[in-house]
Amino acid sequence: MNLFQLRAFDAVAREGSFTRAAARLFISQPAVTGHVKALEEHYQITLLRRTARRVELTEEGTRLAAITRAMFGMAEEAQAMLEANRQLLTGRLEVAADGPHRVMPMLAQLRARFPGITVNLRLGNAQETLAALLSEHADVALLTEVEPRKGLYLQSLGDSRLCALLPVDHPLAGAADDLAIDALDRQIMVLREPNSITRRTFDQACALVQVQPRVLLELDSREAVTEAVAARLGIGIVSSVELAHDPRVVARPLAGEGLLNRHMIGCLERRRELRLIQAFLGLAA
Repeated sequence: MNLFQLRAFDAVAREGSFTRAAARLFISQPAVTGHVKALEEHYQITLLRRTARRVELTEEGTRLAAITRAMFGMAEEAQAMLEANRQLLTGRLEVAADGPHRVMPMLAQLRARFPGITVNLRLGNAQETLAALLSEHADVALLTEVEPRKGLYLQSLGDSRLCALLPVDHPLAGAADDLAIDALDRQIMVLREPNSITRRTFDQACALVQVQPRVLLELDSREAVTEAVAARLGIGIVSSVELAHDPRVVARPLAGEGLLNRHMIGCLERRRELRLIQAFLGLAA
């Protein structure tokens, strides 16, 4: 079956004229006539009656026109959808992040610029976020302390500093300057699980200066750390990008070596040029 012939017939059936059909298809009128003639001759069927004033459909032509109108109507609908996606009027973006604090402002910017875009956000720890990106369950991901690897495009989002989170009435909570990391030696602490990036960075920084905090509670979320500190169970460690106003606690940036975390936005290198991914990467810039 020749789709060019069917497309020419469909245009004539819609326009009722070979001349207008040619204009619709951006081809010559003899080309339209030739396609329709070839279709009729191949299937030994008369689809159109040509009169001096107009073109009329035969009974068979009317039946075929109902089919081609539906068929090419769906093609036009598909083209409209794809064109809207190309212009970022519509589309769906799968985003993964290892925390909500950096990604939410970016999603707000995306919504303001491209209100027709639908976003699905999945939050997880650093390992889960990277795994979602590498397995293509996410188009883009906000990551922390990820090493470069082949096939992965990374773009810097800046650094954050580790902070000590203290109960508001703790003896170390009063000063406004940075808190030296050695002040945490032998202090009772409530920390994230060992696989957390925040915990790993803190442990490495303590090892550099031989600080030995007393970790009496390990928790699996930032919110749990805040609640534990507010309940005076110990001192917590949080990233500066995760700080939220809470009158029960005070955050003091830590001073020392190795207390910074690098934040990045990433995507698969081979998908980097997709317009929707490009739009999101542009927000980071």
